[in-house]
Amino acid sequence: MFINLSNHPSSNWSEKQLAAAHLHGDIVDCPFPDIPAAEGEAYVSSLSVKYAHEIIERYDPSEDVVHIMGEMCFSFALIRLLQEAGFVCVASTSERIVKEDYPGHKEVFFNFIRFRQYGF
Repeated sequence: MFINLSNHPSSNWSEKQLAAAHLHGDIVDCPFPDIPAAEGEAYVSSLSVKYAHEIIERYDPSEDVVHIMGEMCFSFALIRLLQEAGFVCVASTSERIVKEDYPGHKEVFFNFIRFRQYGF
């Protein structure tokens, strides 16, 4: 199983990204939590423990991979907890392509390259 914990549902992914994720099995989309910028460390810690508990209860660290992309402090805390439980956690990597049509107007495209394991 490939657990996608991000703000980017797999239904919007490229064929290349879907194929890379499917190497780990079926994809399960889990929305990334909205973390208010004003919240402190205790809030983020509590939320990361809650999410870790839900993933650990539901999935198998010997078979399932967790893709985590989002707010950095929450991601860091959650990744540590999941890795301690034996999960492989990955990030998506991409090339950023910027097209400037005219001054002040840019379009940004992201070209998926691969998934990279955290804490290699």
